Amino acid sequence: MEGIAWILLKIVLGTVAVLAFGITAGLFFKGIDRKLSARMQGRIGPPIRQPFRDVVKLFTKENIVPDNSIPWVFNLAPLIGLVATITILLYIPIGGLDDPIASTGYGGFGDLILVLYLLIIPSLAMVIGGFSSGSPYATVGAQREMATMIAYEFPLAIIIISFAWLLGNSSFGLGAEQAFSFVVIAGNPIWGSVGILGLIGAIILLLAIMIVTPAELSKIPFDSPEAETEIAGGLLAEYSGRNLGMFYLTDAVKTVVMASIVVALFFPWNLSDLLSVQNPEWLAYILNILFFLFKVFLVILFSVTLIRVAIARLKIDQIVGTYWLWITLLALVGLICIMWDMQAQSMGLYTPILQSLGLG
Repeated sequence: MEGIAWILLKIVLGTVAVLAFGITAGLFFKGIDRKLSARMQGRIGPPIRQPFRDVVKLFTKENIVPDNSIPWVFNLAPLIGLVATITILLYIPIGGLDDPIASTGYGGFGDLILVLYLLIIPSLAMVIGGFSSGSPYATVGAQREMATMIAYEFPLAIIIISFAWLLGNSSFGLGAEQAFSFVVIAGNPIWGSVGILGLIGAIILLLAIMIVTPAELSKIPFDSPEAETEIAGGLLAEYSGRNLGMFYLTDAVKTVVMASIVVALFFPWNLSDLLSVQNPEWLAYILNILFFLFKVFLVILFSVTLIRVAIARLKIDQIVGTYWLWITLLALVGLICIMWDMQAQSMGLYTPILQSLGLG
């Protein structure tokens, strides 16, 4: 009973800690993103703390529900989106935490597949909220969001399958469940398992997921579901007060979630291991968390900020065509390179690059 009580206590405390971390880091990076994008455009921009002010203001404003809406669906959608986004963080190894909070109670096997499904829920909540509001602008935005979801989920699934194929068919001898585990992937970085063909494939997959990220977050140039100049905010046209604040938090936390997924898949190293700092343990954790936040910042910078500043908004048909054709093709090329690389290694044609250099 004491063991069960300790596990439950760890899950509760860990969930609260992850909730606080996700919201704080999400709003902080949102402020940095707005500041950097403003500087790139020759503007001063808002202070970095502005997102925190926005959230406080939204939660103190009146929560208006349209007369022709479905009230309980309209009010429930933002909460579902926020809860689902926070839940994803429980499965991601953050910093030096090799054991994610959720794996303590629910098992750390196949969690990458679960995360793929959980990523759909925040967008689906916005779609349901848009349809339930009764606004024609929100309805158009919801239709665009569904089309965008269908477009970018396919290349994202290919990227995840590529990692499972790599770990399941390499010398690690992992089963299907372990091959989809974040902990296993973070413990066996892709760069240490591939040869020259696999290296090319890994770079291609990294490029593909960096392009998928702004669409997952509905950022320019893939923000047609919320295009203010066309459909007055689209999905969020009728939202205000507390409900809009929850969607605001969902966007901030999901930014950290997507960046954390990229870090966990492609850059899982800890700074304490690189610097051989293991004692004191608290110092190693601090170094790993700070290094993790730095990696998250770099992912957001290159996949969100730079793309948002450099490229104008695309039309919905251009977005769907880009992901269904070009990004899906790009991800497939990466998967094929990984498959060929594993086959070449199994035939003894060459060894992984790091191993051949004496580093693996």
